[in-house]
Amino acid sequence: MQDTLKNFAALVVSLIVVHMIYIGYIRPEAAQLMEYALAQGQSSPRDIVVIIKDYEQEICFILMFWGCFLIAGAYREILKTKYLYSVDLIKDVRIDTDNPETNGARHDLDVNGIIDRLDKEIPQDCMKSPLVHTLRSSLWRYSSTDNVQNLSDAIESNLEALAVKQDTENTMIRYLIWAIPSIGFIGTVRGIGQALSQADEALAGDISGMTDSLGVAFNSTLVALLISIFLMFLFHQLQRLQDSQIVDTQDYCDKYLLRRIR
Repeated sequence: MQDTLKNFAALVVSLIVVHMIYIGYIRPEAAQLMEYALAQGQSSPRDIVVIIKDYEQEICFILMFWGCFLIAGAYREILKTKYLYSVDLIKDVRIDTDNPETNGARHDLDVNGIIDRLDKEIPQDCMKSPLVHTLRSSLWRYSSTDNVQNLSDAIESNLEALAVKQDTENTMIRYLIWAIPSIGFIGTVRGIGQALSQADEALAGDISGMTDSLGVAFNSTLVALLISIFLMFLFHQLQRLQDSQIVDTQDYCDKYLLRRIR
């Protein structure tokens, strides 16, 4: 719930900031440039403020900044626990020399001690990290069954659940990457519709209105596609980092947990 409120607040902040920039600078500057070009008998200028002045582009920028916030938040959650993979969280190995069946050759992990240490020593903001969650769940399974296969199965199930969780959390980002080009196409349809409504004026020799409307159509698509490409790049980098996190968790469990028990 807290993350949902934080994301909603980020959307509101993005909306306010972008809208203030538009009404304070972009649209007045674009109107001034277009008026000057019209007075000089020139076509509409191709300045950046003229290209991004319309409502569709404003919405695309709002969604872009919100998407960047969501992606940056996911980056932060992964990177803040990255150091855990270089730390041996499972240190205590107890040799069971009193077991007559194994003649002292069996090595058991002090499972309850490890779990208690994880609860006490790991910072609270890292307790929900995939590595700590996987270790705790797997060790609890092993402590109740004393079966290595169950431990291995618990690790695999936790990694599968992590992959599903990451995919679910990325749903909104994927939606934004889809929605931004769609909003650009809406601007294209609006601009073409306005251009067709001014066909009579164009036939009479005044094509300025039609060209301005076609400019709205093509500018909105151009801006939306560029923003979508930028967000897609960031999203693919995030997915690469998430896949690496799953692999690192698997390698960590194999190196520090499964090998010791076996």
